[in-house]
Amino acid sequence: MEKLKVLIVDDEYPARKELRHYLSKYDNLQVIGEATNAIEAMELIKALDYTILFLDINMPGSSGLELSKTLQDSKNSPYVIFVTAHEEFALEAFKVNAIDYILKPVDPKRLDKALQKVFHLVEATRPKNERGDQNKAPLGLIPVEHKGKTILLEEQDIVFVYASNDYTYIKTASEKYLTRFTLKELEQRLNPHLFQRCHRSYLVNIRKAREVIPLYNGTLVLTVDDKEKSEVPVSRSQSKKIRKLLGL
Repeated sequence: MEKLKVLIVDDEYPARKELRHYLSKYDNLQVIGEATNAIEAMELIKALDYTILFLDINMPGSSGLELSKTLQDSKNSPYVIFVTAHEEFALEAFKVNAIDYILKPVDPKRLDKALQKVFHLVEATRPKNERGDQNKAPLGLIPVEHKGKTILLEEQDIVFVYASNDYTYIKTASEKYLTRFTLKELEQRLNPHLFQRCHRSYLVNIRKAREVIPLYNGTLVLTVDDKEKSEVPVSRSQSKKIRKLLGL
């Protein structure tokens, strides 16, 4: 398997050296580049697709948070792990979809925990023909982030999935989870016999539908089996398919 490419961005050489030392213990990682500021980092990212970006917060010029915001709009943006001495920026870091937030000095066990999150996500998004389990049935597990941890959801526990403001969320009976997958990626991962595209921004577990409400313009609303009895929209273009599946 090809090694995951890593970029370290920190204006302090000792910090970069320490992190490179810890990362050298992972056979599946390769530190390809180092940068001392956001401008250097951006040039390196434009030249090569990195999988993981270790990013300091306070640096000369643009901050690590500003760089991460810029990368959100980039295609194939790397997974960002902040490594900083400043704990007060943690909330802002997760708002820009960071994988984790590690305080200096780096604890190797804490670093490993953050890396395991990335490894789960990389494996989950790897094309089927590149996965080691390509001849096996899908596991039916979806990794999501929740309170700083990566947890694995059973697909039968998912009620619906929706996209909003460039983020994708998974709704279960009682919780809502943020995921790094796009709606299209989840549509490909989830069991097609259970999960149906019902709207450009929604996938629904058809077994969780409990009520069908027809609207005047040919669209539908599905009331689903979660705690809130949420209403999932069905677009006009998808309503015929959904009606047929439900025997209406």
